[in-house]
Amino acid sequence: MPWMLWLCLPLLVYLLLASPRLAWLKAALLSLFLLLLSSWWLIDQLSGDGINAATLYHLRADMEGAGVGDFRSYIAMFAGLVMLSLVPLALLRVRRFRLPGNGMAIFAGFAALLVTSTLLSPLYPDARRLYQHMQPVDYAQVAPEYRVPAQPLARPKNIVWIYGESLERTYFDETVFPGLIPNLKRLAGEALDVRGLDSAEGSGWTIAGLVASMCGVPLTTAQGDENSMGRMGRFLPEAVCLGDYLKQQGYTTHYLGGANGQFAGKGQFLASHGFDAVHDLSWFKQQSIPRRHFSNWGLHDDVLLDTAYERFLELSRAGQPFMVTTLTMDTHHPAGHLPVACKRTRYRSGHGDIGLLHALKCTDRLISRLVDRIRSSEFAADTLVVVASDHLAMPNHLSHLLEEMPRENLLLFLGDGIAPRQLSAQAGTTLDTGATLLNLLDPAINAIGFGRSLLDPATGVSASAAARQGDGKDYSRYLAFSRSLWLGNDTPRMLRLEDDQVMVGVQQVQPPVLLEYDERWALKSVYLENTSQQFEKADPANTLAYVDRCTAFEDRSADGEWCALLVSQDRGIKLFRDAQLRRGIAVDAPLDSMQGPRPVVRQSRMISREARRTHPGQYVLELYAKQQPSRPFWVEAVSSKRKVVVAQQWVQPDADGRIRMPLGLDHEVDDLEIRAWLNHAEKLAVDDYALLPSDAVPDRS
Repeated sequence: MPWMLWLCLPLLVYLLLASPRLAWLKAALLSLFLLLLSSWWLIDQLSGDGINAATLYHLRADMEGAGVGDFRSYIAMFAGLVMLSLVPLALLRVRRFRLPGNGMAIFAGFAALLVTSTLLSPLYPDARRLYQHMQPVDYAQVAPEYRVPAQPLARPKNIVWIYGESLERTYFDETVFPGLIPNLKRLAGEALDVRGLDSAEGSGWTIAGLVASMCGVPLTTAQGDENSMGRMGRFLPEAVCLGDYLKQQGYTTHYLGGANGQFAGKGQFLASHGFDAVHDLSWFKQQSIPRRHFSNWGLHDDVLLDTAYERFLELSRAGQPFMVTTLTMDTHHPAGHLPVACKRTRYRSGHGDIGLLHALKCTDRLISRLVDRIRSSEFAADTLVVVASDHLAMPNHLSHLLEEMPRENLLLFLGDGIAPRQLSAQAGTTLDTGATLLNLLDPAINAIGFGRSLLDPATGVSASAAARQGDGKDYSRYLAFSRSLWLGNDTPRMLRLEDDQVMVGVQQVQPPVLLEYDERWALKSVYLENTSQQFEKADPANTLAYVDRCTAFEDRSADGEWCALLVSQDRGIKLFRDAQLRRGIAVDAPLDSMQGPRPVVRQSRMISREARRTHPGQYVLELYAKQQPSRPFWVEAVSSKRKVVVAQQWVQPDADGRIRMPLGLDHEVDDLEIRAWLNHAEKLAVDDYALLPSDAVPDRS
């Protein structure tokens, strides 16, 4: 952080204590500012680039499978920073720290200094960067550059693609890391060794690295909230990636990765783009592998890469062209892991006893062993091997060294007929990896997506060249085009419900969902979170289409069906019910004029502690609410991942806050939840609840 910010912080504390006037407001603002700085620090430790597109992606994507245990020290330090951030509030209780002074003048000085501190802090540039990133951009100029290969492959060789987690080529530098990567250095001397390969924006974390290298497009958060991966039916449905193309060419495609495939939507991406088999942590856990072969992130690399070799042999003998993709994990930041096969592996250097160095030395041995086994097999002549980093290293225990070095990704191609040489990629990024691979298989193919073959010196203007320019203004068009791949290029003015999923363009979205169209009928935003609040905050000049259970809009609905509420820019309004929504409704159709203010909508909130298994029978649900809305509301019991409404009641708690609702089950329910339908501003605080057999509940009326 800038040194001037460190100077401002004690001055803010002094101005806080210099006058008792508006002291609590000053303390609250200062604590909030410190909390934001603390949060930025934690995120920066994880991302290495402050709050960026990767941060937004992971906040909206499924975080299941993240190895949180590896970041315990960061989390503990963050907890300490949070406690320090609350110190300004505590100082006000110490009377001897309060000084007399001109209250309003001091408050004005405090406010001015706080604004200055915010502008000096990393919060402001990161917020400005994200704001610019999310602004609408006309991508028509670069749309013709998006290429989809169609011709048959001239030489359909088998492909083994090995992604090394954060295994950048920078670690090859003998002056800083002597003898660390000897085996991969040997392979680099026998390979087409790409040098100077950078990472473009939207490719700097694992799933983004996979998308960039296989699809030739950066991974971006889409409009509004639609990058909430658990709610999107398809991952980048408009993109054509390497797996899609190889599938068309008769390939079978397999992925082997030791981490949880649900993390960040990785498994969904692979399954959506041509992969026949996606074997992740859950699959390996079913193989009766001993617990010692797993870390916080998943399966260790020794077992993973042995399995990859077995799969290579199996598919080679089958005789059909294939691609096997595997992603290692033991060099994951911040400290890496050592598998059983490397428990005694140590790298001794002047940098100290650093766990990540041991992990890198181990990974060098394991990856090179897999490559050597493939190249010495009877199927070597028919196989092209790719060894690549998924992205540059995130903040780790070697960051203080890497920051002083020229950074570059690792990319090696090894195979029969590929002459060993170094290839400079001074205008290239990982967006070009897939195109280069295809070019090695067929000289007539030199592009996929925005990626261009690094073997072709005449590529000219490209997304990679735009990304490596200092200002990045031209690159924003490529990001905007990639963002459109989530929903399609045409504005979806027809909404239709299929199998309880809303079709938005080419995308399937699980409701509740709020769509916002601007005055030209361009889809401005798709909201999947806090939809009732976003509905009230939306620009009245825009048209809104809100899809949820009818309970969200009606006081009398108890059927659990879906409804769509349309509110137009000319104050038209109409509620479409389930049958109409399944046939399809046009959002630009004329609507009846709205009388009075815009309606207030509700959203479902879980009030039971967790979903629970419940046996058949007759029950009474009793709730005791210490805080409740001023008006009646819906309470319901739902099952089957909220798809089936078991019981629903329009309630107003009595004076004691008690709610009683009968509930009957004719079959066992694995995931019964109790939920309330409330407006975003309404509060319901449940003290206690119980689900009791009806014959055990006395009638207390």
